[in-house]
Amino acid sequence: MGTKNDPAFPDFLIILRPSPSKSRVPPLKEFMLRIESAIALISRSLRAASVGCRGGLSLLTLAFLVAIPVPSRAQETPYFVTYSHDLEEPGDLDIELKNVGGAPARTNAFAGSSLELEYGATGWWTTEFYLSGQATASDSTIFTGFRWENRVRPFLQEHWINPVLYVEFEDINAADKNLLEVVGHDSISDLSGSNAANRREKLREMELKLILSRNWKGWNFSENTIFEKNLSNSPWEFGYAAGASRPLSLAASPNRCVFCAENFVAGVEMYGGLGDRYTPGLHDTSHYLSPAVAWTIPHAATLSFGPGFGLNDHSAGVLLRFGVSTEIEQFGNHLPWAKKRGREVTR
Repeated sequence: MGTKNDPAFPDFLIILRPSPSKSRVPPLKEFMLRIESAIALISRSLRAASVGCRGGLSLLTLAFLVAIPVPSRAQETPYFVTYSHDLEEPGDLDIELKNVGGAPARTNAFAGSSLELEYGATGWWTTEFYLSGQATASDSTIFTGFRWENRVRPFLQEHWINPVLYVEFEDINAADKNLLEVVGHDSISDLSGSNAANRREKLREMELKLILSRNWKGWNFSENTIFEKNLSNSPWEFGYAAGASRPLSLAASPNRCVFCAENFVAGVEMYGGLGDRYTPGLHDTSHYLSPAVAWTIPHAATLSFGPGFGLNDHSAGVLLRFGVSTEIEQFGNHLPWAKKRGREVTR
């Protein structure tokens, strides 16, 4: 197992290896070409998912792995809904594909997917852009909209509790099934109905979160309080997410390896709705408990997996979540205006 160039890298993960550093294509152009390839492959995979959601989901993830270059990256938390206080490093670009699938009772199976581009604008500000779509069995495959997210960390030094302020604008439709958060009285009924009918209902929403997080003796503890408002005449909706995680080992192995315990982070998160302004509380709300694990492959990508178990009759039963992410370090330095600014400084 392995290759001549890197014996620690298994053969079946060869598609995850970084692109050769001596490529003649400029880094920014190569990135854009690979993004175009990824979008084309994702489009074909989503069409396949409308016929069989399970196979389409696997193809979609494989498409992302093959198309995106993958340098080294730091350790990740395994959460799919909960945010910790960690921000992206300034100038770095994180590319992530989050998938969720389910087969709720009395409705068709579905697979939702979000492509996320997260950029470290400064040490205290991270901005992120989402493109989302979904495929429903015996129905169709559609684009459901976009999101623009911003996270601001007021205090850069580590404290006993580290707060982060979160603001997001969503321009999606009612057919969206990515379940990136659960708020208000969201329930299994929101996953029913035809795509043709649901996509006609536009949802332009503002979402606010107060993120509280702490790292302690290798553990991460995070709690998110969610406030969401449809920009039409609708009441504020409330929700929550909370998680705890820890690497399987805090001691790094002296040898380079892929399956070392320190490359795995295990955790659990819980999330759900808390009603709205007029009917706050737990009545007619849905809640999920989700164990999860993240595997960081050195000099490659991070793979995450976690089943989500619905805790009451308003929930969707079982959700299967799978994610893959990779990071381009100092991507901002390859942008045209950054190069121009650098040349001016050297003069």
